[in-house]
Amino acid sequence: MGEILDFAERAWQGALAESQVHPGRVKVGLEELDTGFAFVSAFSNLAAVEGPDGLCFFDTSSLFHAKEIFGLVREWTPARLATAVYTHGHVDHVFGTRLFEEEAGEKGWPGVEVIAHEACPARFDRYQLTNGYNGVINQRQFGFPEPVFPKNYRYPDRTLRESLTLEIGDETAVLNHDRGETDDHVWIHLPKRSAIYTGDLFIWASPNCGNPQKVQRYPREWAEALRKMQALGVERLLPGHGPPILGAERVNEALGDAAALIETLVEQTLEMMNAGAKLNDILHSVELPEALLARPYLRPTYDDPLYIVRNLWRLYGGWYEGNPANLKPARDEAVAKALAELSGGAVAIAKHAEAVASEGALDVACHLIEFAANAEPENTAVHGIRADLYRARAKQELSLMGKGIYTAAARDSEESTKGEAN
Repeated sequence: MGEILDFAERAWQGALAESQVHPGRVKVGLEELDTGFAFVSAFSNLAAVEGPDGLCFFDTSSLFHAKEIFGLVREWTPARLATAVYTHGHVDHVFGTRLFEEEAGEKGWPGVEVIAHEACPARFDRYQLTNGYNGVINQRQFGFPEPVFPKNYRYPDRTLRESLTLEIGDETAVLNHDRGETDDHVWIHLPKRSAIYTGDLFIWASPNCGNPQKVQRYPREWAEALRKMQALGVERLLPGHGPPILGAERVNEALGDAAALIETLVEQTLEMMNAGAKLNDILHSVELPEALLARPYLRPTYDDPLYIVRNLWRLYGGWYEGNPANLKPARDEAVAKALAELSGGAVAIAKHAEAVASEGALDVACHLIEFAANAEPENTAVHGIRADLYRARAKQELSLMGKGIYTAAARDSEESTKGEAN
């Protein structure tokens, strides 16, 4: 058993931390699973099949590890990269072809054919349109020192709509489209290898179908895709993030559990929406499947199940959440100043927020401190309390997304107090 498969076994036993959901804390390596069939572990993974015409990649990984992955592949085989399949257009999956294409140019080889879903080009167009916004999101989510997001993309040469079968020598790769984390998602079935490459439909964490800072995700369709994969009965699950899962029984369990987690959130949310419940009521009424969330491959270390509920509301109910005051809201600052006048000032609200937090209601305290900070945005005493409250909130939060947002809020207030001190 090689290093990656040893890592996979320890992960299945519950020894996997958050390394698979942060680009700076991952295991990078290549493991040959069969002759001519390899799995490459990185922040975002890839799988490779070697055929008579060269290599076929399923995903290409990211800028973070492109050079290292190129070296690992070249240690494994000198074969040219003939085909690369994007499981979807997220930037951590589509930036691994450049070095291989440069190599092809230098050696006079045919170029690399990139295949993706037909919605992928429109995704890349949108990324260029919202480049600054996406950079700010990445800075906040991962704690980068400055906004980070690429501007130029390797568009696909060929696209598919529902499915496409590739011939790789004497074996086939069946590409299947299902909406899930994205509208352009593709997963791959390799019958000869008894394997599936899931892309981000499985990531060794609670499914990332609620991300509060990203565009629409599709939880119901995601669960359906997982059930389709489960029905294949394969012996190998190769995920978009995290280590492989080996053995038909384990693969069946992992896919079934992931589908069941999403399905219960979908069923509960739609039932309450159909009964006329407000979003806030649903968020506080949904029963989370704690037994499933305790599985080593479904822990909410990246996304949060309650964010999935919000995404379902956005998908099926629009943006009106049931509070009529928010239909055409006043400025936050105007409401905050009115409340401060009633409460004895912003500092009084901030002090009360501290007291509420000390009694265990940190969520309520955060609402109060936002009123205080919006009422007097230059008040360093208020910002000092705000920073402390959000640091405490981040410490309690399990999901990387939540930690990122809370930590960014704390950091903003800390910067405000430093500016006054200087």
